[in-house]
Amino acid sequence: MSGETDLKKLLQHMAPVHQPGDYVFCTLPAGARLPDEYVIGSFREAEGLTVILEKTIADTYELTYQSLMAWISLSVHSSLEAVGLTAAVASALAQNGISCNVVAAYYHDHLFVPAKHASRALAILQELAGA
Repeated sequence: MSGETDLKKLLQHMAPVHQPGDYVFCTLPAGARLPDEYVIGSFREAEGLTVILEKTIADTYELTYQSLMAWISLSVHSSLEAVGLTAAVASALAQNGISCNVVAAYYHDHLFVPAKHASRALAILQELAGA
């Protein structure tokens, strides 16, 4: 099953969903490990392994973080080769003063926005979708 590439269809069918909970981005200390089921996402950089976790997990493991984030998933199955979805979503949020960290996974795009702006971000995305 291949994902959608047509930007108009992606925007119309993105159906943003606010995932429950609060999320944080952390860097794991050298040699540290977490159970896989706790890690929402990860990326290895020269400086270390960045992980996205529920805030409660980060607190349990005494990991430091800077920002409390909300997780919004775009329900449309977007192709990794789709052009413009990230730009359209990030631009709409940026025009409203909301930062956005995008994680593109195989089936869906996931947005992490400041938790204090979650409701507003969701409304902006729904408006962008024409809902």
